[in-house]
Amino acid sequence: MQVNNATEIDITADVCPMTFVRVKLALERMALDATLIVRLNDGEPLRNVPRSARAEGYRVEELGPESPGARIHHLRITRQ
Repeated sequence: MQVNNATEIDITADVCPMTFVRVKLALERMALDATLIVRLNDGEPLRNVPRSARAEGYRVEELGPESPGARIHHLRITRQ
C-alpha cells in the first residue's frame, strides 16, 4: 500500500523470522531513498526487525507505538 510517497506493510500476523523476510523483500523492491512504513507487534518483531534492518544497511528513522500504550508499533525504514 502507498501512503504519502511511502510504501506500507503490515506484518502483525507474521512471526519471526518471516517478519524481517517480508520487510527485506519489500525494501529490495523499492528505489533508493524510498521509505517503508512497517506495522509490527511488540516483543520479538519489535526487537529483531529494526536491528536486522540496520545490520543490512537500511536506515531506521522512526519507531514508536501506534497509540500510547499500544502493542502495535510503526517502524519507518529508508532504503539507502
